[in-house]
Amino acid sequence: MTTQELSPGLIVQNLPAARRLIDYKLIAFDMDSTLINIECVDEIADAAGRKAEVAAITEAAMRGEITDYKASLRARVALLKGVTVQHMEEVYTRRLQLNPGAAELVAACKKAGLKVLLVSGGFTFFTDRIRERLGIDFARSNVLEVETGPNCGTLTGRMVDQPWGDICDGAEKRRTLLEVATLMGISMEQTIAMGDGANDLPMMGVAGMSVAYHAKPAVREQAKVAINEGGLDRLLEVLVA
Repeated sequence: MTTQELSPGLIVQNLPAARRLIDYKLIAFDMDSTLINIECVDEIADAAGRKAEVAAITEAAMRGEITDYKASLRARVALLKGVTVQHMEEVYTRRLQLNPGAAELVAACKKAGLKVLLVSGGFTFFTDRIRERLGIDFARSNVLEVETGPNCGTLTGRMVDQPWGDICDGAEKRRTLLEVATLMGISMEQTIAMGDGANDLPMMGVAGMSVAYHAKPAVREQAKVAINEGGLDRLLEVLVA
């Protein structure tokens, strides 16, 4: 395997000499700790006084130490029971920020004609807003169940099944990328997948170009591009417009 550090904190492995952004047609992003600066489930758990407990599970899952992502997410969501929608609103307005270069990279991709996909193990409360904020074309993530009775506006500690399945885990991220590419008549060689955790590896493994952003060690090792310093738009140092 040929590994090269193009510039400090930007590692590439086995890439062709000629690389143009316009040669790609679809890019898929993870959200938490990739497009945005936080793990939303950890910040929601802060309201229940369980951030440390939830964050420890999240870290283990992202490092690949927990192999059953669905079980780990259900366990974390169960600890969110009783947290209010208002607290989630505060997480969005006070704690969530786009990571450096996120808006610039998405804008460059759209200008070059790529469709943009957001596939997240996080929650629609946040992904729907990020989708609108960045002008993303498609999004898939999980739905938190909210009480409608006496405790209206609080989380039940469960998620809601959706037409495509129950939880957006690594396998679902991969399936979604394949499905969108197929529906649009795009070959996998024309796709890019970008993430930071172990649950991103399945989609990164089928994409024409895989990009690790400030990622866990196992993800950095397997990605064709690893951005270890700086913003997401450093991908544009690899793929010229």
